[in-house]
Amino acid sequence: MKRTTDIHKPGPRAWLGLAVILGPVLLVAMDGSVLFLAMPKVTEALAPTAGQALWALDIYGFVVGSLLITFGGIGDRYGRLKLLMSGVALFGLASLGAAFASSPDMLIAFRALMGLAGATLLPSALAVLGELFEDPRQRAQAIGIFAAAFAAGFAIGPAVGGQLLSHFWWGSVFLVNLPVLVLFLVLAPFLLREVATSRTGRIDVLSTVQSVVGLLLSIYAVKHLAAEGWSATVAAVGLAGLAVLVWFVRRQLTLEHPLIDFRLFRDRVFTVAIITGLLPLAAWSATAYLSGVYLQSVLGIPILRAALLALPGALLLTVTCIVTPMLVARIGKRTALVTCHLFVAAGLLLLLPVASSGGVGWYIASTVLAGVGYGISFSLVAETAVAAVPAERAGSAAAIAETSNELGNALGIALLGSLSVLVFRLQGPDLAGTFGETLGLPGLAPAVIDEAKDAFVTGLRAVAVTAALLHVVLGLVTLRRIPKGLEDEGGAGRGSEDPGGEGSKAAVAEAVAAGGEREAAMP
Repeated sequence: MKRTTDIHKPGPRAWLGLAVILGPVLLVAMDGSVLFLAMPKVTEALAPTAGQALWALDIYGFVVGSLLITFGGIGDRYGRLKLLMSGVALFGLASLGAAFASSPDMLIAFRALMGLAGATLLPSALAVLGELFEDPRQRAQAIGIFAAAFAAGFAIGPAVGGQLLSHFWWGSVFLVNLPVLVLFLVLAPFLLREVATSRTGRIDVLSTVQSVVGLLLSIYAVKHLAAEGWSATVAAVGLAGLAVLVWFVRRQLTLEHPLIDFRLFRDRVFTVAIITGLLPLAAWSATAYLSGVYLQSVLGIPILRAALLALPGALLLTVTCIVTPMLVARIGKRTALVTCHLFVAAGLLLLLPVASSGGVGWYIASTVLAGVGYGISFSLVAETAVAAVPAERAGSAAAIAETSNELGNALGIALLGSLSVLVFRLQGPDLAGTFGETLGLPGLAPAVIDEAKDAFVTGLRAVAVTAALLHVVLGLVTLRRIPKGLEDEGGAGRGSEDPGGEGSKAAVAEAVAAGGEREAAMP
C-alpha cells in the first residue's frame, strides 16, 4: 500500500508545473477586472462613449464565456498543451495591442482578442494540470489551489491596476502581463506534458456562432436602450438576439454532443449551483467597477489609495475561498449556499449610505462582508454542480460551472452597468450620456458637477439594491428547493459514501482535468 502511495506522490516537477500554470491563470482572471479602477484614466485618454466604455469592460468576459466550452472540445481533439501554448502567445500579443490602443474601438478589439486567448487557457490549463497529478486526491488539492488563484486574480485585479496607474499610464495594466507570459513559454516545454487527445469528430461551428451572436446582439440592445433610450432599430436587434439564443438552446437539445447540455438543468441542485456561480460574479463585477469610479471621480481619491481601499475585501475573499471546504464539512452545502447569498446581500446593502460627500468606511465594510459570500461562491459552485449530476456527466457539469463564472462577470457589467447608466441619464444634468463624459465637459458650474455626482451615486445604490434583492430571492429559493440532506444525495450517492467530501472533490478534479468533455452516452 505504501509503495502505491509513493508511486503517485508528485515530485518537484509537478509542483513547479503547477506554479508555471498559475501565472497565466492569474492573469486571465485579473484581466476580467483590472480595468475597473483604470476606466477613469482610459476615459480621459480615449474619450469613449457610454456604450464603448461598457464594451471595453465586458467584451473580454463575453468572449471568454462564449468560447470556453468550444475551446475545451478543440483541446480534447488536437492537444491541450499545444492549445495552451498558442493561447498564451496570443494573449501576450493582444495585451501588447491593448496597451497601445489609440482609440476606444481598438481597445475593444484587442480586449476581444484577449478574451479569445483566455478561452483557450482555462480548460487547457486544467487538463494539463491533471496530467501532472495522477492521484485523484492530490489532483483535487492542486485543483483547489488553481481555483483559489483564479478567485484571487478576480479579487486583486482592481488593486493591481490601481498600483500600476499610480506610477504609469493606463496601458501598463496590460503590459504587466508580458513578463509572466514569456516566462511560461520558456518553462512550459520542460515542465509540462501533452495530454492525450480524447475526442474525435467536429466542433459544432453553428452552435458556437449562435451563442456568441445571440449574446452580443442582446447585450448591445440593452446597453443602447439604457444609454440612449428606445428606438425601433435597437428593439429589432434585441429581439433578433433573443431569437438566436432560443435557436441555440433548441439546437443543443437535439445534438448528441452539445456545447451546453441543458438537460442537466432538470436537476434543481445543479440549477441553483450554476445560478450561484453567475449571480455573485455579476454583482461583484458591477459594484467593483462602479465603486472604483465612485472613489476616484466622486470622492476625488487618488488611484493608489483607491486600490489600497479595495485590498481588505480582496484578502477576505481569497481567504474564504481557501477555508470554504472546511466550512462546508461543518455546516453542509445547503447552509453554505444560503450563507453565501445572505452575506453578499448584506454587503451590497452597506453601499446604500454612501454619498457624494463621503462613504469610504461604508465601502470598505461592504467589500469585506460581501467578500465572504463571494469567496464561498467561487469555492463551492463547481463541486456542488458536479456532485449533483450522475458521474458520467461530471465533465459537462464542470464546463457549465466554469462558463457561468465568466458570463456572470460579463453580464454584471453589461446589465447592472446599464442600469446605472439609465439611472444617471434619468437623474443627471442631461448634458452627456455618462458620468465620465459629463465631467469631461468644459466650463461646468459647481452645482452641475454636484448634480452629476449625486446622480451617479443614485445609480450605484440602484445597482446595489437590485443585486441584493436578487441574492435574497436566490437564498430563499435555495432554502426552500434544496434538500436538507444535500451532502447525502448529490452525485448518485457519492456523498453518502464519503461524508468528508473527498470523493466529491476528486470527482470535480477528474471532471475538470478531463477538460469538460461531454459524454457519448446520453439518455
